[in-house]
Amino acid sequence: MIVGKGLIASLFTDCDREDTVFFASGVSNSLETRPEEFSREENLIKRTITENPDKIFIYFSTCSIYDSSKTTSDYVLHKLKMEQIIKKSCERFLILRVSNAVGKGGNLNLLMNYIVNAVKNNEKINVHTQATRNLIDTEDIRNITFELLEDKKINKIINVAYIENYSIIEILEITERFYNKQVDINLVKSGSGYDIDVPHVKDYFMENNLTDKEFYLFTILKKYYSFKR
Repeated sequence: MIVGKGLIASLFTDCDREDTVFFASGVSNSLETRPEEFSREENLIKRTITENPDKIFIYFSTCSIYDSSKTTSDYVLHKLKMEQIIKKSCERFLILRVSNAVGKGGNLNLLMNYIVNAVKNNEKINVHTQATRNLIDTEDIRNITFELLEDKKINKIINVAYIENYSIIEILEITERFYNKQVDINLVKSGSGYDIDVPHVKDYFMENNLTDKEFYLFTILKKYYSFKR
């Protein structure tokens, strides 16, 4: 059973399971502040749990929880509250805290969509020199989810993220090489990042030879953005 219609939800369309709820519907904008948006997700979670008591409840949360600059944000506090509701209400659950997912489609304001469009259109880009982001291929999110289910790793909170962060400069340089373009940038000495511990998924990247971060991002660009060359 799939709840949601966005980027993450679409990953499970062709591999849905009767014994599992893939809950990927809710607040996705980390800058959201409207109470009604948070209430909508909370009510949907509670209703879905009540109507599906025997199913494994998989909730896609966020690694933004580890961002020290957002610890008091409405978004992070809401996500932590949803995690607690699921832990207390579900007999079988799996909470997956996901980093910056990159896949086919998604909001135009997502980091990679923004950078690709800026490079493609030769737009000037403000680059925060101290900022880092953790990018993960959506297909890897799906594969890792099913591996965790097969290994019966339930009733846990697990980080689903790549094994290394990228600086914004690195992301931009790799994207420029991919398109064989050089864009005008404005370096801004600001920004931040945070480390994400991935003990449960590290072996997945090693076993699939996905440890070269430059090659990993280049493959993501080739897979999802080749049509934009």
